[in-house]
Amino acid sequence: MPSLPLSLRDLFPANRIRTDVESEDKESLFVELVDLIGETGSASFDRSAALACVMEREALMSTGIREGVAVPHGKSDSLSRMHGAIGISRRGIDYDAFDGQPVKVAFMILSPRRDPDVHLRTLKQLAEILDMPGFVDALVAASGPEEAHRAIQDFEDRLSAS
Repeated sequence: MPSLPLSLRDLFPANRIRTDVESEDKESLFVELVDLIGETGSASFDRSAALACVMEREALMSTGIREGVAVPHGKSDSLSRMHGAIGISRRGIDYDAFDGQPVKVAFMILSPRRDPDVHLRTLKQLAEILDMPGFVDALVAASGPEEAHRAIQDFEDRLSAS
């Protein structure tokens, strides 16, 4: 039986939010976020497989989905559970996004290949919260990971209340 999608607050805990990413291009951003997951995840996390699944997905089509936002994601047989991380850059990251604009917020989602429905439902949850006015601005304005995480909680609560 497939598992339920995680709440966004659980998928993106404060220790997996970096409000001052150093990356200036998407490839180094992928490395930075995969490493963040590896540093805060389970001991069995396969860094190279995680990075490969994100790069493979990105080669199909840019995950720069809307003004200032990207959702790099991928599925891998090496993952036993879903992992997420957020990278925030106030100056923006060169991402080859559809709109040609730099990305300020990237939501990385890594999922086990055996759970494609959960992966899709999680992407849908994220799309719904991204449609809420002020959400991305609140993340970009956050002074640190804890404040960004509180913004996710607040907007997720508003979404579930509507």
